[in-house]
Amino acid sequence: MHGSRITAVGHYQPAGILTNEELAGMVDTSDEWIRSRVGIRTRRIAGPDEPVDELAAHAAAKALAGAGLVPADVDYVLVATSTAVDRSPNTAARVAARLGIPSPAALDLNVVCAGFTHALATADHAVRAGAARRALVIGADKMSDVTDWTDRTTCVLVGDGAGAAVVEPADRSAGPDAEPPGIGPVLWGSVPEMGRAVRIEGTPPRFAQEGQSVYRWATTRLPAIARQACEQAGLHPRELAAVVLHQANLRIVEPLARKIGAVNALVATDVTESGNTSAASIPLAFAKLVERGEIATGDPVLLFGFGGNLSYAGQVVRCP
Repeated sequence: MHGSRITAVGHYQPAGILTNEELAGMVDTSDEWIRSRVGIRTRRIAGPDEPVDELAAHAAAKALAGAGLVPADVDYVLVATSTAVDRSPNTAARVAARLGIPSPAALDLNVVCAGFTHALATADHAVRAGAARRALVIGADKMSDVTDWTDRTTCVLVGDGAGAAVVEPADRSAGPDAEPPGIGPVLWGSVPEMGRAVRIEGTPPRFAQEGQSVYRWATTRLPAIARQACEQAGLHPRELAAVVLHQANLRIVEPLARKIGAVNALVATDVTESGNTSAASIPLAFAKLVERGEIATGDPVLLFGFGGNLSYAGQVVRCP
């Protein structure tokens, strides 16, 4: 197997919009306070009758349509989420049932904010090994379900949404005319001893974090790791067409992108309108760039997730 590639992407956000002004009526905050500290203007919030698997299914259906596939073409469904309500059936199985996928392997991955890039690597490995032919890789989170709406340090951050990608084999031939792999090698890891810096704990579960610790870790330790992901793909950061980081907040995204050295790249800043959607943030932002035509087919794009567990995972992919 020569490699795998992303052949289509899709995204979905619920209709409900929560503005900074509306948040100011709920907690002690203001539009100026939120924009100056995290750069967010609005976020999408799902209703009580919109479970996370529904968000995921909408995004997946768009990706399938973009690839010209029907549900029966898929044999592997991976959903990255940390906000599933039930343990079983898992979110992937529920997505498969919603879409009518007949008999896929169906797995959930919980690596919180780095979930999508972990799931994408897992799908790439399965396709390379011949264990899967076509995979749906989805990042979906309903962060509003795990938010303490009285805590202004966290409730101003979160949003709900989903993004998806179809992963298929690249050309199996090995000659000079072979299609290059569309998904580069993953670089992943974690800092377990600092894992409680970002957490969703308790009954009911609630999102909390140590913001300054996360900021220092993301902006000082992660740039070198992201550059290594580029090196593994045989690229210098200046060759990237775009950088799609986990949309944690603008004060992390902008300095991290700058320190990576991707001087010619478009940097995704979907966080300003969508908030922090955890595992959904990377595929959501990536799909929007593709949909708007801001990156072209074959362009190299760095996807880099980080956050909960203080986990990270990144790879360079080619734009579908």
